Amino acid sequence: MKAYSPQKIEPKWQKIWEEKGIFSALDFDQKPKKYLLFEFPYPSGDRLHVGHARSYTALDAMARKARMEGYNVLLPMGWDAFGLPTENYAIKNKISPQKVTVENIANSKKQAQSWGLSIDWNREINTTDPDYYKWTQWIFIQLFKHGLAYRAKTQVNWCPSCKTTLANEEVLSDGTHERCGFATEKREQEQWVIKITAYADRLIDDLAEVDFLEKIKTQQINWIGRSLGINISYNIEGLDGQIAVYTTRPDTNFGATFIVVAPESDFVKEHLKDFSNQDEISKYIEASKKKTDIERIAEGRKKTGVNTGLVAINHLTDKKMPIYVSDFVLATVGTGCVIGVPGHDIRDFEFATEKGLEIIRVVVGSDGDTSPITKPEQVQEEKGKMINSGFLDGMDIHEATTKIMDYIEEKGWGKKIKRYHLRDWIFSRQHYWGEPIPLIFCNFCKKSMEAQNSKLKAQNKGESLNPGWFVVPEEELPVKLPELEHYEPSGTGESPLAKIANWVNVKCPRCGGEAKRETDTMPNWAGSNWYYLGYLLKSQITNSKSQTFFNEETTKILKYWMPVDLYNGGMEHTTLHLLYSRFIYKFLYDIGVVPTKEPYAQRRSHGMILGPDRQKMSKSRGNVVNPDEIVAKHGADAFRLYEAFIGPFDQTVSWSDESLAGCSRFLSRVWSISQEKVSDSPTPPELLKKLHKTIKKVGADIDEMKFNTAVAAMMEFVNDWQKESFLNKKDAQDFLKILSPFAPHITEELWEILEGKGLIAENSWPKYDESLIKDTVVTIVIQENGKLRGDIEAPFDSSEEEISAICQNSPKFTHLVENTKKVIYVKNKLINFVK
Repeated sequence: MKAYSPQKIEPKWQKIWEEKGIFSALDFDQKPKKYLLFEFPYPSGDRLHVGHARSYTALDAMARKARMEGYNVLLPMGWDAFGLPTENYAIKNKISPQKVTVENIANSKKQAQSWGLSIDWNREINTTDPDYYKWTQWIFIQLFKHGLAYRAKTQVNWCPSCKTTLANEEVLSDGTHERCGFATEKREQEQWVIKITAYADRLIDDLAEVDFLEKIKTQQINWIGRSLGINISYNIEGLDGQIAVYTTRPDTNFGATFIVVAPESDFVKEHLKDFSNQDEISKYIEASKKKTDIERIAEGRKKTGVNTGLVAINHLTDKKMPIYVSDFVLATVGTGCVIGVPGHDIRDFEFATEKGLEIIRVVVGSDGDTSPITKPEQVQEEKGKMINSGFLDGMDIHEATTKIMDYIEEKGWGKKIKRYHLRDWIFSRQHYWGEPIPLIFCNFCKKSMEAQNSKLKAQNKGESLNPGWFVVPEEELPVKLPELEHYEPSGTGESPLAKIANWVNVKCPRCGGEAKRETDTMPNWAGSNWYYLGYLLKSQITNSKSQTFFNEETTKILKYWMPVDLYNGGMEHTTLHLLYSRFIYKFLYDIGVVPTKEPYAQRRSHGMILGPDRQKMSKSRGNVVNPDEIVAKHGADAFRLYEAFIGPFDQTVSWSDESLAGCSRFLSRVWSISQEKVSDSPTPPELLKKLHKTIKKVGADIDEMKFNTAVAAMMEFVNDWQKESFLNKKDAQDFLKILSPFAPHITEELWEILEGKGLIAENSWPKYDESLIKDTVVTIVIQENGKLRGDIEAPFDSSEEEISAICQNSPKFTHLVENTKKVIYVKNKLINFVK
């Protein structure tokens, strides 16, 4: 018997798989389809890591099993190569992003191939390929034409390190940029914005139609933050104007004693001239710009604010309510103006206490306390009945909320409205390495369109919303990103592309006059919004001259493959990529490009792999595990097997070199035993029974993504095999089949040695014999009043009477059966005699 050498075996089988093309998925195959997808990687300078491998090898195991079960399986891979990670790496190493991307993709692909992944490489995509981003630009153009892309001056998150704007979702809870870790700032800047809020209701409601983890659904629902409330307009004393406040708790309005407005709110901009202390408020506004939103709304933070000198009148009580500017209110929430009800909101209570404002109780809780509210623990925020509230007194707060909303609307003081925490998606980026936005601005046309009686009319909703802006004609796509010698962010708020006059200056597509290209680029999420479609349409993307996705051929392909059957990815992308891609897909559905309402039928998520020290892996900690070194030393099969065995797939786990070595030793045992303990004689009955139990368990565990217990079951079986004399050759081949999704190279080699027909990857998944799996004898736990008294062996599926009879005939348990008030029997598990 030759020695087990993964370094020789693995390249051999990788080459055979590639030459035979056995992992290529066919469009319109007669087999049922199964589209498995993992999040495609950023090809960064640090290459693929063990965290990538956890997701990739898991779905590869599922793909290999599904092929053996007769499915037409698509498991594709590509590269999400635009964006800040690559640009920052290129700047740091003083090389072009184009060169970095080519090198990083080549290195990462080599890694992935060395792991023996059953990828259909014919469908490989790269978001920086002009043939690919032509269609990213085409999607943007459709958004523009349908009025879902608009230009607005908005307060944005600015990363001083990356010198670009960020979407809200790209800023972490501590106010830092999720890519570089630098503290962000607030700026006002003209941006392209995508109207994702137009789809907010559907993004929530359609979650009921998909199989996502509940925590994923909950995160998306909470991020979108749909609420039903009312906008109430209060008159301002001494001014011919009103202040609009949004609230979901109008039932407490009889206890409203002040109003607080955000420093950056429209109300402050419009009325700063009316404030009695403009200088103090202006300084306060500037100071607030240096704080992150997270800082401003942090629990327990001391409340600050400045009295504007303006007073609003409470419609219900006629009380005067002073208006304050305070940074604990955000302009992006509601109207940017908040009604202060200090008896029933802890932040309002803290502010009122700080400023010495009146606190009125209008809700009494279950404790019946009606005393004045002077302590935080007395603040009643959720349940209770109304008091000191006129016609609402005695009502439950929910009934009172409905009643007061109707009353306020009838009086003309306000209007019910649905609001969302979700903000429209800021789409502009002021860096180089991204897709050019395919728009052209003509100042002459802008003036003409805005002039009265203009003959120049908008031809679509985008032109109406954004006078002077026109899409690049679709036949001119892609708008290619020019190669620059100096591509570093300018820091001025402009993209480096603004410096390239011969690229920026173009003819207006409408009037033919002088015009300029948009120089901002798209965010790194743009290409990943539709990449799962890119895999399906790879040949159309690279070969077709068509100017639209929507044709007879692409419709058939998308109808065959969509939706994705299983999509696995990180929880950190739940409110970023996963939400964005669902939105874009829904838009494409609305314009007739895709066949289903949702892109993913099922979404699962894997846990993080920590370093051996149980800390997050990082170069600074020196705890990074290099997969290349593992494969070189132990082989890809040991690496794959350990990635499956390391722990529950959805849980965070710590890396262990000892456990990895154990997986390597296990494969060495499989290598030896598969050649030394195989016979043409029938397998011993007990070992055959254990084999069929293992086949059943491994198959079920793979389907349920319980990869660690599947591996554990196979390890347990090998222990039993080693103790027995032999395993029949066919039975040994069946064992190799169930091991093959986790360790495909060694199983192919042993399959060949055991004279298996063809490739193991092309064979059928083994069937288990149900009659062999049934236990003939089981262990029954004996209890008295719930306390363990021992156990007995009994025939499988025995009745309660039969178990009681066995106990009656046992000297040890006879006394338990006598004088029993009640018997609790759980078939095949336990019997409890209650005295």
